[in-house]
Amino acid sequence: MKIKKTIISSHIGDYVLKTDLNLTHKIKAGDFGIFEVLEIGRHENVQMEDGRNRIIFPGDFLLATFGDRYATAQFEGYVPDSLPEELHILGAGGVVGVVHSKNSALKDIEPTKVRLYGYCCNAEGEVINSKFLNKKRVAFTGNKNPKVVLSIGSTMDSGKTTTAAFTARGLAVCGYRVGFIKLTGTCYTKDRELVYDCGALSVKDFSDLGFPSTFLCSKQEILDIYQTLLDSFIDLDIDYVVMEIADGILQKETMFLLQDENFMHSIDYVLFSSGDSLSAIHGLQILNDWGIKIDFLSGRMTMSPLLIKEFQQYNLTPVFTIDELMVGKANPLLGAKDKQASMLNNTLIKN
Repeated sequence: MKIKKTIISSHIGDYVLKTDLNLTHKIKAGDFGIFEVLEIGRHENVQMEDGRNRIIFPGDFLLATFGDRYATAQFEGYVPDSLPEELHILGAGGVVGVVHSKNSALKDIEPTKVRLYGYCCNAEGEVINSKFLNKKRVAFTGNKNPKVVLSIGSTMDSGKTTTAAFTARGLAVCGYRVGFIKLTGTCYTKDRELVYDCGALSVKDFSDLGFPSTFLCSKQEILDIYQTLLDSFIDLDIDYVVMEIADGILQKETMFLLQDENFMHSIDYVLFSSGDSLSAIHGLQILNDWGIKIDFLSGRMTMSPLLIKEFQQYNLTPVFTIDELMVGKANPLLGAKDKQASMLNNTLIKN
Protein backbone atom coordinates (compact mmCIF):
# COMPACT_ATOMS: atom_id res chain seq x y z
CA MET A 1 0.00 0.00 0.00
CA LYS A 2 1.12 3.60 -0.62
CA ILE A 3 1.48 5.43 2.70
CA LYS A 4 1.35 9.19 3.15
CA LYS A 5 3.85 10.10 5.85
CA THR A 6 2.78 13.03 8.03
CA ILE A 7 5.30 15.54 9.34
CA ILE A 8 5.28 14.22 12.91
CA SER A 9 6.28 10.86 11.41
CA SER A 10 9.49 12.25 9.91
CA HIS A 11 11.28 10.91 13.01
CA ILE A 12 10.55 7.28 12.24
CA GLY A 13 12.82 5.09 10.12
CA ASP A 14 12.39 1.37 9.65
CA TYR A 15 9.40 -0.27 11.27
CA VAL A 16 7.40 -3.47 11.21
CA LEU A 17 3.66 -3.11 10.70
CA LYS A 18 1.73 -5.25 13.18
CA THR A 19 -2.04 -5.60 13.30
CA ASP A 20 -2.25 -8.23 16.04
CA LEU A 21 -1.67 -5.61 18.77
CA ASN A 22 -4.66 -3.46 17.86
CA LEU A 23 -6.92 -4.73 20.60
CA THR A 24 -4.31 -5.45 23.29
CA HIS A 25 -1.88 -2.53 23.24
CA LYS A 26 -2.41 0.23 25.81
CA ILE A 27 -2.35 3.36 23.64
CA LYS A 28 -0.01 6.20 24.60
CA ALA A 29 0.45 9.66 23.12
CA GLY A 30 3.21 9.39 20.54
CA ASP A 31 2.51 5.82 19.47
CA PHE A 32 3.02 5.42 15.72
CA GLY A 33 0.45 3.71 13.55
CA ILE A 34 -0.86 3.35 10.03
CA PHE A 35 -4.34 4.86 9.77
CA GLU A 36 -6.87 4.39 6.97
CA VAL A 37 -8.90 7.48 6.03
CA LEU A 38 -12.63 6.67 6.22
CA GLU A 39 -14.43 9.98 5.73
CA ILE A 40 -13.25 13.53 5.04
CA GLY A 41 -14.38 16.24 7.44
CA ARG A 42 -12.54 19.19 8.96
CA HIS A 43 -9.10 18.14 7.72
CA GLU A 44 -9.15 17.82 3.94
CA ASN A 45 -5.35 17.80 3.83
CA VAL A 46 -2.51 17.03 6.19
CA GLN A 47 1.08 18.23 6.38
CA MET A 48 3.53 15.67 5.07
CA GLU A 49 7.14 15.04 6.09
CA ASP A 50 8.42 17.44 3.40
CA GLY A 51 6.34 20.24 4.93
CA ARG A 52 3.77 20.32 2.14
CA ASN A 53 0.06 20.19 2.82
CA ARG A 54 -1.40 17.42 0.68
CA ILE A 55 -4.98 16.47 -0.01
CA ILE A 56 -6.21 13.21 1.51
CA PHE A 57 -8.99 10.95 0.29
CA PRO A 58 -11.05 8.09 1.72
CA GLY A 59 -8.97 4.96 1.32
CA ASP A 60 -5.64 6.73 1.85
CA PHE A 61 -3.24 5.35 4.45
CA LEU A 62 -1.43 7.77 6.76
CA LEU A 63 1.61 7.25 8.97
CA ALA A 64 0.71 9.33 12.01
CA THR A 65 0.72 9.29 15.80
CA PHE A 66 -1.77 9.23 18.62
CA GLY A 67 -1.94 12.48 20.57
CA ASP A 68 -4.09 14.83 22.64
CA ARG A 69 -5.16 18.31 21.56
CA TYR A 70 -6.29 21.45 23.37
CA ALA A 71 -7.58 24.16 21.05
CA THR A 72 -10.36 26.49 22.17
CA ALA A 73 -11.06 27.61 18.60
CA GLN A 74 -10.80 24.10 17.15
CA PHE A 75 -11.03 20.60 18.66
CA GLU A 76 -10.50 19.24 22.14
CA GLY A 77 -9.45 15.62 21.73
CA TYR A 78 -7.76 12.77 23.56
CA VAL A 79 -5.90 9.51 23.13
CA PRO A 80 -8.55 6.86 23.81
CA ASP A 81 -8.22 4.39 26.68
CA SER A 82 -9.14 1.54 24.33
CA LEU A 83 -9.23 1.36 20.57
CA PRO A 84 -12.57 2.44 19.05
CA GLU A 85 -13.74 1.59 15.55
CA GLU A 86 -13.53 5.26 14.58
CA LEU A 87 -10.78 7.77 15.32
CA HIS A 88 -10.39 11.40 14.32
CA ILE A 89 -7.65 13.60 12.90
CA LEU A 90 -7.08 16.19 15.63
CA GLY A 91 -4.27 18.12 13.96
CA ALA A 92 -2.99 18.52 10.41
CA GLY A 93 0.54 17.58 11.44
CA GLY A 94 -0.53 13.97 11.89
CA VAL A 95 -2.17 13.84 15.33
CA VAL A 96 -4.93 11.26 15.80
CA GLY A 97 -7.30 10.77 18.74
CA VAL A 98 -10.98 11.10 19.60
CA VAL A 99 -12.77 14.48 19.56
CA HIS A 100 -14.36 15.35 22.90
CA SER A 101 -15.60 18.89 22.17
CA LYS A 102 -15.31 21.57 19.51
CA ASN A 103 -15.85 25.27 19.09
CA SER A 104 -19.42 26.08 18.04
CA ALA A 105 -18.05 27.67 14.87
CA LEU A 106 -17.46 24.07 13.79
CA LYS A 107 -20.88 22.81 14.87
CA ASP A 108 -21.79 21.70 11.36
CA ILE A 109 -18.33 20.36 10.56
CA GLU A 110 -17.34 16.83 11.55
CA PRO A 111 -13.76 15.72 12.12
CA THR A 112 -12.03 13.66 9.47
CA LYS A 113 -12.56 10.01 10.41
CA VAL A 114 -9.87 7.34 10.32
CA ARG A 115 -9.30 3.87 11.73
CA LEU A 116 -6.15 2.20 12.96
CA TYR A 117 -4.86 -0.33 10.44
CA GLY A 118 -1.87 -1.39 12.52
CA TYR A 119 0.94 -0.25 14.81
CA CYS A 120 4.49 0.57 13.74
CA CYS A 121 6.83 -1.63 15.78
CA ASN A 122 10.56 -2.09 16.20
CA ALA A 123 12.48 -5.31 15.63
CA GLU A 124 11.55 -6.49 19.14
CA GLY A 125 7.85 -6.13 18.35
CA GLU A 126 7.36 -3.06 20.57
CA VAL A 127 5.21 -0.16 19.39
CA ILE A 128 7.47 2.74 18.44
CA ASN A 129 6.79 5.95 20.35
CA SER A 130 7.77 9.30 18.87
CA LYS A 131 8.71 11.17 22.05
CA PHE A 132 12.46 11.90 22.10
CA LEU A 133 12.83 9.20 19.43
CA ASN A 134 16.50 9.19 18.37
CA LYS A 135 16.98 12.48 20.26
CA LYS A 136 19.10 13.13 23.32
CA ARG A 137 16.91 14.40 26.14
CA VAL A 138 18.54 17.22 28.11
CA ALA A 139 17.30 17.66 31.67
CA PHE A 140 16.13 21.16 32.55
CA THR A 141 18.69 23.26 34.38
CA GLY A 142 17.59 26.78 33.48
CA ASN A 143 21.07 27.52 32.18
CA LYS A 144 21.16 29.49 28.96
CA ASN A 145 23.38 31.75 26.88
CA PRO A 146 21.10 33.85 24.66
CA LYS A 147 18.49 36.16 26.14
CA VAL A 148 15.03 34.59 26.10
CA VAL A 149 11.97 36.63 25.12
CA LEU A 150 8.71 34.89 26.03
CA SER A 151 5.52 35.58 24.04
CA ILE A 152 2.27 34.70 25.84
CA GLY A 153 -1.34 35.73 25.35
CA SER A 154 -4.83 35.90 26.77
CA THR A 155 -6.24 33.16 24.53
CA MET A 156 -5.67 31.12 21.40
CA ASP A 157 -5.58 33.48 18.39
CA SER A 158 -4.79 36.54 20.52
CA GLY A 159 -1.72 37.27 18.37
CA LYS A 160 1.11 35.53 20.25
CA THR A 161 2.79 34.11 17.16
CA THR A 162 2.51 37.35 15.20
CA THR A 163 3.94 39.29 18.14
CA ALA A 164 6.80 36.81 18.41
CA ALA A 165 7.43 36.86 14.66
CA PHE A 166 7.59 40.60 14.27
CA THR A 167 9.58 41.06 17.47
CA ALA A 168 12.07 38.65 15.91
CA ARG A 169 11.91 40.72 12.73
CA GLY A 170 12.64 43.92 14.62
CA LEU A 171 15.67 42.37 16.29
CA ALA A 172 16.92 40.78 13.06
CA VAL A 173 16.74 43.98 10.96
CA CYS A 174 18.79 45.71 13.64
CA GLY A 175 21.59 43.19 13.31
CA TYR A 176 20.77 40.60 15.99
CA ARG A 177 20.93 36.83 15.49
CA VAL A 178 17.56 35.44 16.50
CA GLY A 179 16.28 31.93 17.17
CA PHE A 180 12.68 30.89 17.76
CA ILE A 181 11.08 28.18 19.88
CA LYS A 182 7.43 27.22 19.98
CA LEU A 183 7.45 25.36 23.26
CA THR A 184 3.87 24.08 23.48
CA GLY A 185 0.95 23.37 21.16
CA THR A 186 -0.03 20.78 18.55
CA CYS A 187 2.26 19.68 15.72
CA TYR A 188 2.02 21.98 12.68
CA THR A 189 4.85 24.09 11.32
CA LYS A 190 2.96 27.19 10.11
CA ASP A 191 3.90 29.32 13.13
CA ARG A 192 7.61 28.57 13.04
CA GLU A 193 7.72 29.14 9.28
CA LEU A 194 6.25 32.63 9.79
CA VAL A 195 9.00 33.48 12.27
CA TYR A 196 11.63 32.07 9.92
CA ASP A 197 10.30 34.25 7.11
CA CYS A 198 10.53 37.23 9.45
CA GLY A 199 14.28 36.75 9.81
CA ALA A 200 14.97 34.17 12.53
CA LEU A 201 18.09 32.14 11.73
CA SER A 202 16.76 28.92 13.23
CA VAL A 203 13.25 27.88 14.29
CA LYS A 204 12.34 24.87 16.42
CA ASP A 205 9.42 23.40 18.30
CA PHE A 206 8.39 20.45 20.47
CA SER A 207 7.64 18.33 17.40
CA ASP A 208 11.37 18.36 16.55
CA LEU A 209 11.70 16.10 19.58
CA GLY A 210 8.86 13.83 18.49
CA PHE A 211 5.98 15.28 20.50
CA PRO A 212 2.68 15.32 18.56
CA SER A 213 1.44 17.84 21.11
CA THR A 214 2.28 19.00 24.62
CA PHE A 215 -1.28 18.87 25.98
CA LEU A 216 -1.32 16.66 29.10
CA CYS A 217 2.48 16.38 29.15
CA SER A 218 4.08 16.63 32.57
CA LYS A 219 5.87 19.79 33.64
CA GLN A 220 9.18 17.94 33.65
CA GLU A 221 8.66 16.76 30.08
CA ILE A 222 8.01 20.31 28.89
CA LEU A 223 10.91 21.74 30.87
CA ASP A 224 13.21 19.13 29.32
CA ILE A 225 11.84 19.98 25.85
CA TYR A 226 12.70 23.61 26.60
CA GLN A 227 16.25 22.87 27.71
CA THR A 228 16.87 20.45 24.84
CA LEU A 229 15.70 22.96 22.22
CA LEU A 230 17.53 25.84 23.90
CA ASP A 231 20.79 23.90 23.94
CA SER A 232 20.41 23.19 20.22
CA PHE A 233 21.16 26.88 19.55
CA ILE A 234 24.54 26.78 21.32
CA ASP A 235 26.65 26.52 18.16
CA LEU A 236 24.69 29.19 16.28
CA ASP A 237 25.89 32.24 18.23
CA ILE A 238 22.29 33.38 18.80
CA ASP A 239 21.73 36.72 20.58
CA TYR A 240 18.03 36.30 21.36
CA VAL A 241 15.64 33.35 21.48
CA VAL A 242 12.03 34.43 21.02
CA MET A 243 9.77 31.73 22.46
CA GLU A 244 6.02 31.25 22.26
CA ILE A 245 3.81 29.25 24.59
CA ALA A 246 0.55 28.25 22.90
CA ASP A 247 -3.01 28.99 24.04
CA GLY A 248 -3.97 31.40 26.83
CA ILE A 249 -2.45 31.96 30.24
CA LEU A 250 -5.22 29.94 31.93
CA GLN A 251 -4.47 26.80 29.90
CA LYS A 252 -3.08 24.04 32.13
CA GLU A 253 0.46 23.67 30.77
CA THR A 254 0.85 27.40 30.18
CA MET A 255 -0.24 28.16 33.71
CA PHE A 256 2.08 25.70 35.42
CA LEU A 257 5.05 26.99 33.42
CA LEU A 258 4.29 30.61 34.25
CA GLN A 259 3.94 29.74 37.92
CA ASP A 260 7.19 27.76 38.01
CA GLU A 261 9.91 29.87 39.61
CA ASN A 262 12.81 28.07 37.94
CA PHE A 263 11.25 28.36 34.48
CA MET A 264 10.50 32.06 34.88
CA HIS A 265 13.99 32.68 36.23
CA SER A 266 15.29 31.55 32.82
CA ILE A 267 13.18 34.20 31.02
CA ASP A 268 14.59 37.69 30.41
CA TYR A 269 11.59 39.48 28.89
CA VAL A 270 7.86 38.75 28.65
CA LEU A 271 5.47 39.98 25.94
CA PHE A 272 1.69 39.76 26.27
CA SER A 273 -0.82 39.61 23.40
CA SER A 274 -4.52 40.23 23.72
CA GLY A 275 -7.57 40.44 21.49
CA ASP A 276 -9.21 43.36 23.29
CA SER A 277 -8.64 45.98 25.96
CA LEU A 278 -10.53 44.25 28.78
CA SER A 279 -8.69 40.94 28.42
CA ALA A 280 -5.43 42.88 28.27
CA ILE A 281 -6.17 44.71 31.52
CA HIS A 282 -7.40 41.64 33.36
CA GLY A 283 -4.67 39.43 31.92
CA LEU A 284 -1.98 41.77 33.21
CA GLN A 285 -3.64 41.78 36.64
CA ILE A 286 -3.48 37.97 36.77
CA LEU A 287 0.15 37.95 35.64
CA ASN A 288 1.01 40.60 38.21
CA ASP A 289 -0.57 38.41 40.91
CA TRP A 290 1.80 35.65 39.74
CA GLY A 291 4.75 38.02 40.04
CA ILE A 292 5.29 38.35 36.29
CA LYS A 293 6.28 41.71 34.83
CA ILE A 294 5.23 42.35 31.24
CA ASP A 295 7.70 44.38 29.18
CA PHE A 296 5.24 45.35 26.48
CA LEU A 297 1.88 44.45 25.02
CA SER A 298 0.83 43.74 21.44
CA GLY A 299 -1.49 41.33 19.62
CA ARG A 300 -4.84 41.60 17.87
CA MET A 301 -5.92 44.43 20.16
CA THR A 302 -3.41 46.74 18.51
CA MET A 303 -5.27 46.51 15.19
CA SER A 304 -7.69 49.04 16.71
CA PRO A 305 -6.46 52.48 17.86
CA LEU A 306 -9.62 52.74 19.96
CA LEU A 307 -8.84 49.55 21.88
CA ILE A 308 -5.31 50.81 22.52
CA LYS A 309 -6.77 54.04 23.96
CA GLU A 310 -9.18 52.08 26.16
CA PHE A 311 -6.31 50.03 27.52
CA GLN A 312 -4.05 53.02 28.12
CA GLN A 313 -6.67 54.72 30.28
CA TYR A 314 -6.08 52.00 32.88
CA ASN A 315 -2.57 50.69 32.36
CA LEU A 316 0.79 52.27 31.49
CA THR A 317 2.41 49.13 30.04
CA PRO A 318 3.92 50.06 26.64
CA VAL A 319 1.90 48.97 23.61
CA PHE A 320 3.32 48.33 20.14
CA THR A 321 1.61 47.63 16.85
CA ILE A 322 2.94 45.04 14.42
CA ASP A 323 4.33 47.80 12.19
CA GLU A 324 6.25 49.23 15.14
CA LEU A 325 7.61 45.83 16.19
CA MET A 326 8.92 44.97 12.74
CA VAL A 327 11.12 48.06 12.54
CA GLY A 328 12.55 47.52 16.01
CA LYS A 329 10.76 50.24 18.01
CA ALA A 330 10.36 47.84 20.94
CA ASN A 331 14.01 46.78 20.87
CA PRO A 332 15.21 49.17 23.61
CA LEU A 333 12.80 47.48 26.03
CA LEU A 334 14.58 44.21 25.23
CA GLY A 335 18.00 45.67 25.93
CA ALA A 336 18.78 45.84 22.21
CA LYS A 337 20.45 48.74 20.45
CA ASP A 338 20.59 49.13 16.68
CA LYS A 339 23.67 47.06 15.88
CA GLN A 340 23.69 48.05 12.24
CA ALA A 341 23.57 51.75 13.13
CA SER A 342 26.41 51.25 15.61
CA MET A 343 28.49 49.47 12.98
CA LEU A 344 27.84 52.28 10.50
CA ASN A 345 28.84 54.93 13.06
CA ASN A 346 32.05 53.06 13.87
CA THR A 347 32.88 52.87 10.16
CA LEU A 348 32.29 56.61 9.72
CA ILE A 349 34.45 57.43 12.75
CA LYS A 350 37.30 55.24 11.45
CA ASN A 351 37.12 56.93 8.06
